Amino acid sequence: MTDEEPQQNDNIGETLNVSYERLRHSTDTAELSEVARAPLPDSTDQAAFSRSTALLEAVAGNSHTPVEDRVFLAEKMPFPNVLVKLSGDAEPSVRAGVAGNVSDKNWLVGRLAKDDDAQVRAAALQNPQASWRIRLEGAQTEGTDAPTLAYLASLGTVNEQDAPVILATMVRQAVALNSRTDLETLQTLAKDSQPDVMHAAQHALQQRSQDPDQVQQ
Repeated sequence: MTDEEPQQNDNIGETLNVSYERLRHSTDTAELSEVARAPLPDSTDQAAFSRSTALLEAVAGNSHTPVEDRVFLAEKMPFPNVLVKLSGDAEPSVRAGVAGNVSDKNWLVGRLAKDDDAQVRAAALQNPQASWRIRLEGAQTEGTDAPTLAYLASLGTVNEQDAPVILATMVRQAVALNSRTDLETLQTLAKDSQPDVMHAAQHALQQRSQDPDQVQQ
């Protein structure tokens, strides 16, 4: 971060560091919202572009920035510094926005896949940037919800058809073994082309048919 460039807004003459600190501590929601939604300078203007992304980080880290603007930044921004800042936001909807952002680094997706909030975990597990290790852990976890398990069950077949066969098969098999997986997903997996997946799903269906009291998600 440099402080030589003049600010390109109403605070003419402010250095970047001064603008950053002012926005980071500002309680002016209108100004914070304006900065969050302002069009970015052309990336060929490196100084102006770098300045804008730095100020977005300040706005992203300010809890006085309206939640809807923080969600907007979380969902739309490709900048690692902004996404990392928002990944620690107190609002689950903001963290979920980051978790689903395809510009995330996979380590950030992995961290959010273990978030306390189910909405955040689900968004992370359905992010294409999620590693296969994280996907497998999600498929094995009882706390993963049925819609997310259904998505994981589609990897290598309906979604990401060019996925590594062994890894995608391991994930689908783990879904078949997860007690939170719904009947519709199990019935699909019971017809899987991979024997390990098919047999696991068929066994799970058989167990459920013998235990009518088992909770169906």
